[in-house]
Amino acid sequence: MILPGQRTDAPIEAGPESRVHIPAEAGIKGRADAPAEVVIHDAHILDGAVEPSTGAPADTWIAFGRGTIIDRGRGDGWKDAAASAGVEVIDAAGGYVSPAFVDIHCHGAGGAAAEHGADGIETILAVHREHGTRALALSYVSDTIDGLCRSLSSGAELARSHPGVLGLHAEGPFLSPDFKGAHAPEVLTAPTPEAVEAILEAADGTLAQITIAPELPGALDAITRFAEAGVRVAIGHTAADYALTAAGFEAGASILTHAFNAMPGIHHRAPGPILAAAENEHVTLELINDGVHVVSPVARMLHEMVPDRIALITDAMAATGMSDGEYMLGSLPVVVEDSVARLVTADGSVGSIAGSTLTMDGAVRRAVAEVGLSPSEAVRAASLVPLRALGVSLAEGSTELLASGSALLIPGMPADLLLLETDMRIRRSWYSD
Repeated sequence: MILPGQRTDAPIEAGPESRVHIPAEAGIKGRADAPAEVVIHDAHILDGAVEPSTGAPADTWIAFGRGTIIDRGRGDGWKDAAASAGVEVIDAAGGYVSPAFVDIHCHGAGGAAAEHGADGIETILAVHREHGTRALALSYVSDTIDGLCRSLSSGAELARSHPGVLGLHAEGPFLSPDFKGAHAPEVLTAPTPEAVEAILEAADGTLAQITIAPELPGALDAITRFAEAGVRVAIGHTAADYALTAAGFEAGASILTHAFNAMPGIHHRAPGPILAAAENEHVTLELINDGVHVVSPVARMLHEMVPDRIALITDAMAATGMSDGEYMLGSLPVVVEDSVARLVTADGSVGSIAGSTLTMDGAVRRAVAEVGLSPSEAVRAASLVPLRALGVSLAEGSTELLASGSALLIPGMPADLLLLETDMRIRRSWYSD
């Protein structure tokens, strides 16, 4: 479901014996009627409700069944939900319950890439689900317009038939050759009206995001056209300065593709794209939080600059979940050593970083352990914030919820959730589909 331009910033405050409810006008009943099949107690629910005095998660138990959240609250209320025979009762032992993760920038996994279409989608989804990702946007590397359109046409069928696919993401070919990263330079081009319309037609309503360098001829007009068509436009792989990047956001862009990577950095006389994004409050900033693309002190600075506007992403390529070795990213050869993917240049030497082998659970753990986010902040950056960036909901009838609330695990919503240990490692996962 597309929710153009909507934000969900305010936490829900909860009292001593609270239960989370949603207004009837939001289209979801306050408490689901299905019987509970699983009850988790002695947990910190990293979703929505917080203690007004401390900001700590307020709710301590959650009940769900038949793929739907039934109830949640604090205290001993879980015992009522667990009274029926056959209910599985899980003691979280002070661990966390979080919404399952969402990745809005993912090229592949398990040896498969988005470009492989139906032959690779099940593998990609399976690998990332093992690491807590409920849904992802399939990202395509730069190709010719004809080649990209063929991929998008194939991907559109996948987006419509797989609940694990939020939509499609075209990362190129409207990118700067000076900041091409792991994109084939021979296919990079400036957007034309004809190319823009061909891409929209091929994706047939499933294009969730497209990355564009705003300095290219025709780019600002293309940004506006894509945005008017309901596509979230990201600025990235760009040589643009602060002013031109700001013009791109004014034209309709609302995401910064993998902040700090493939763009000018921050300089005291040339603030560049990152500060332009920071100063436009409607912009979400993607972060590849693997410690290689962006080191921890810089990631910490970014979080302090734009709290609640960072979307953790993987930018994962086909080698994710695989051993070190040789792979392909689009048409370009890649070598993975110590889980870091880099291009292989024409002379056989190792070149620039080429995507990642990161998974969302690793990004979340690192956000807490190395960057300094609270568990709640890290989980929001891996769930609610990316959903908000794409204007997407995971459940029909939840438009008002995503527009005005800050919780995903409320009664009536899909039971897509993770049980995490106190070190943020996944103990168990549940998906509603």
